[in-house]
Amino acid sequence: MKNAEKLKNAMEPGQVYRRQDLEGLSTAVDRDLKTLVEAEEVNRLSGGLYYRPRKNALGATPPDNQDLVRAFLKTDDFLLTSYNHFTDLGLGLTQMHNHTLVYNHRRAGDFRLGGHRFKFRLVPAYPKALTKEYLLVDLLNNLRKLPDDVDAVRRNLQSHLNEFDRKKVLEYAELYGNPAAKRTLREVAHA
Repeated sequence: MKNAEKLKNAMEPGQVYRRQDLEGLSTAVDRDLKTLVEAEEVNRLSGGLYYRPRKNALGATPPDNQDLVRAFLKTDDFLLTSYNHFTDLGLGLTQMHNHTLVYNHRRAGDFRLGGHRFKFRLVPAYPKALTKEYLLVDLLNNLRKLPDDVDAVRRNLQSHLNEFDRKKVLEYAELYGNPAAKRTLREVAHA
């Protein structure tokens, strides 16, 4: 346990680590990680991903999604979002979704990391941060994938378009919108 204890002390609480990041900290990293996982000092999140939990009054805190995805992708170049953000736009969407979307340039697929579902999507471009104007364009990009009433969303968009910065919406549509999203925005803007 002595070597495993050294490894644990080298791991900062609240941080996610790739196995490769820990190789220089132990001569038998796999054995020491197994010991720490069995002792519940470290959580195995997925193949090759480990988390040293931060403790609070309620117990161990889960890893931050941003940190988790950063370690998984080995980059900061991604955008976390969710179809649940679309309900905040006030366009009549009501469905709740239990996964996080990760727009990135490296991986595609559905993964379970640390007990959470992530849908990694390769997209050509995305902004650094979410805005309601970007979310509107993203909603229109994904409208056919949603179980809500598409026609109702389009009708609601027509009456709520003045709540968005029209210039930004059109700019984001050009940068990030698919042809269907651009067409819908043109139709709504000229109606």
